[in-house]
Amino acid sequence: MQPPSLGDQIKDLRTQLGISLRELARRAEMSAPHLSDIELGRRFPSDDALERLAKELGVSAVTLRKLDTRDSLGDLKRMMASNPSWGLAFKKMAEHGKSGALTPEEVLRRLTEKKD
Repeated sequence: MQPPSLGDQIKDLRTQLGISLRELARRAEMSAPHLSDIELGRRFPSDDALERLAKELGVSAVTLRKLDTRDSLGDLKRMMASNPSWGLAFKKMAEHGKSGALTPEEVLRRLTEKKD
């Protein structure tokens, strides 16, 4: 199962708290259409807006920021465009991840373990 997107997480937290979209938008000082676009993944909040949303939802901005993958996806696309071997490596990693043979924690452990 994939982790929720940033918009999904904001909507889930809002729903758990019983707050309407319009009410959260008002509290976070943004328009309801803007918040709707964020929840639907069509837009991403600025750092300031993310801080306000996190405060109103009772979570840390860091927790929400971890779900914003825009920069990472752009980096991956550029790496694959500049060197096709990256594309194959990412494809294999995705296949293993989908099958459950590889977890994000395992990838991080492999990347951070010390080499002798």
